[in-house]
Amino acid sequence: MNKLLTVGHIVPRQFVRDYAFKSDLKIKWVRPEKISCIKPEKSGDLAKLPPLDPNEILPDYKDSKELQNASEAVKSLFKLSNNRNSLTTRYYRDEMVREVQRHGQDFGSMEAKLAKMTAFIRRYQEHMETSPRDRVIKVRLKELIEKRKKFLKYLRRWDYPRFEWILEKLDLVYKPPPTNFHWITRKESLQKLTDIYCEKIKEERLEAYHKELQAQQIPYLEDAIKKMSFVRQEQIDCDVPVTVTEQQIEEARQELARLKEAREAEAAATQKQSDDTFH
Repeated sequence: MNKLLTVGHIVPRQFVRDYAFKSDLKIKWVRPEKISCIKPEKSGDLAKLPPLDPNEILPDYKDSKELQNASEAVKSLFKLSNNRNSLTTRYYRDEMVREVQRHGQDFGSMEAKLAKMTAFIRRYQEHMETSPRDRVIKVRLKELIEKRKKFLKYLRRWDYPRFEWILEKLDLVYKPPPTNFHWITRKESLQKLTDIYCEKIKEERLEAYHKELQAQQIPYLEDAIKKMSFVRQEQIDCDVPVTVTEQQIEEARQELARLKEAREAEAAATQKQSDDTFH
């Protein structure tokens, strides 16, 4: 019994791995960065709101003659930048609606509604860049983006020319939801990367084998011409039916000459390219 125990200690059991881990293939997978749905990249807003003119007067007082003759201190009170943000948002909303409305009193058409929502969305996105923890504005922004998507989906279905026109006017990109949603997982991504890696190795080895065969073409043809000439001469000397014709030997010689010319032209082109690179 003691002897068996001694042998067990002397000869430990070894486990040999006969398979490869994906880490052995030097394949690295990085999880895609998650983009928030309120970001312009996800919402489809290609452009931002134009910068506000610091001397812009409130729309209701632009034509006021008394304000034109007032002092700078009084004028500053009626500047858009010195008033509350809601007035600035309303100014952007009116400017954007004016670009797409059908007539001067159009504020309820599909284009006007989309322009209003786009102005509010871009104002809220600017606000979220400075105040990312504002949950109230974040919820409003999400609701507006979803509502605009529904409106665009409806317009795309029933009036496609107007849909394309409104996208161009408002600098928008419509991203329809996928038919079959599929989560991106690490396992499946590694399987795809492994398949790509294996295909790349296969192509490299096939290319190397192809070059090796091309390098053996000229010696093979030279040897084949010698053997065919020898076999033909032996058949003639032994007075047996000749199986190798002169035409076959001539065709092999022409193929050999063509290959040598192609190799010389390729070598000359490579040398010329290397000289141009050097100079």
